[in-house]
Amino acid sequence: MKMLRIRWQRLVYGGRTCPRCESTGEEIEKAVSILKQILAPLEIEVAVERDELSINEFRENPLESNRIWIEDRPIEEWLSGKVGQSPCCDVCGPYECRTVEVEGEVYETITSDLIVKAGVLAALNLINKSCCEEDGDK
Repeated sequence: MKMLRIRWQRLVYGGRTCPRCESTGEEIEKAVSILKQILAPLEIEVAVERDELSINEFRENPLESNRIWIEDRPIEEWLSGKVGQSPCCDVCGPYECRTVEVEGEVYETITSDLIVKAGVLAALNLINKSCCEEDGDK
């Protein structure tokens, strides 16, 4: 079976994260459930890795928080989006947190729709790579 890997990192400070990251975490759960259903017939499993940033790591680079990679590529690359930033909450303090802009819309919480779309694109890429490798074996 092939494996679709999703990695998400966010600030965790004093056992808490910000509302933006908390919401994204909920959206990831929804997206993974959908992706598992969509990709199971294609014999692709979905694995999620959740990484925590310390407050010091966050302060050094706040845009590293609430960041998602699918198959080692940032989600914004799969979606032809771009990264932005905006003020967040008391957990994040004075630092502006990561946003993602896709098709002119800015997302503070990365929605399950975006994650599923990027996941399907990444799965197609996995299938294409697998087919090319098999063709090369012939």
